[in-house]
Amino acid sequence: MAIIEIRSLTKTFGKIRAVRGIDLTIEKGEIFGLLGPNGAGKTTTIGMLCTIIRPTSGSGIIAGFDIAKHPTQVRQNVGIVFQDPTLDTILTGRENLQLHARLYGIPAQDRSRWIEEMLELVDLTQRADDLTKTYSGGMRRRLELARGLLHRPAVLFLDEPTLGLDPQTRARTWEYIRKMAQKERTTVVLTTHYMEEAQLMCDRIGIIDAGQIIALDTPGNMIDMLGGDIVAVKSPNPPLDIIRALPYVSAIKTVGETIEITMKSAHLHLAELLSLIDNVVSVEIRKPTLNDVFIRLTGRDIRQEDVENNGSWVETIARYRQRGK
Repeated sequence: MAIIEIRSLTKTFGKIRAVRGIDLTIEKGEIFGLLGPNGAGKTTTIGMLCTIIRPTSGSGIIAGFDIAKHPTQVRQNVGIVFQDPTLDTILTGRENLQLHARLYGIPAQDRSRWIEEMLELVDLTQRADDLTKTYSGGMRRRLELARGLLHRPAVLFLDEPTLGLDPQTRARTWEYIRKMAQKERTTVVLTTHYMEEAQLMCDRIGIIDAGQIIALDTPGNMIDMLGGDIVAVKSPNPPLDIIRALPYVSAIKTVGETIEITMKSAHLHLAELLSLIDNVVSVEIRKPTLNDVFIRLTGRDIRQEDVENNGSWVETIARYRQRGK
């Protein structure tokens, strides 16, 4: 059953066409990754779905409510965990959740029980009455996840949920996200610049570039689309035209003196391939990843500077608003 339905959604800021007619359906309980390079339009798309930005045209339906016509009802059905910390650090973990429960109008008879359930879900019961300023970065992120899910939203939006966390804490955070999605049947829509995490955690992925969805599928299917393994050969003068014409070669990318060759059944054809190349310095064979798909489709890698330059949803939306409606 679809929980999010987007039809011909567009947004322009003056002469800037940030989003150009997106069509997308996301199912209930799905973990969906929206990936794209800096300036691709994912921030604007998320902003419209959260009712922070009003669409120029098209429609978006969340849990049966139109994002333009029924913004209040949409907000009641979504939770948001921003990239930047938004907890009140002079309150305890429990007090942060109590404040959120009151703001969202959770009935008084349900508040304590729901708060306890969320604290248990993210393993913070023992620290619930400590000030959040004493929490580690990972604990604060877990509390924000619990807060975003506290009012039982149909959709939880996550902006870079593990950015800046150490690898162990990142892995545990993903465990909590998966557990919450399964336990509450909550649809999770996330952005991340960690391609390996998106590959492992997302049921489906949409890659957005220049304001349009250019690929939509499961991570596995996207990787299979590349057509084989990647063989990286370092050589000063490889015969590119000859290699490109080989029937088992589907793509070539040159990086300095290294050529990355995507080829089917690399183990069967490697000897023939290398016989065509003089002065081979090194050879590496690896399975393709989601990052390879991303580069193939957009021509760009997602790098850390993209995150730093782009900022959080809130910062980007504020910049758009300063430009004018």
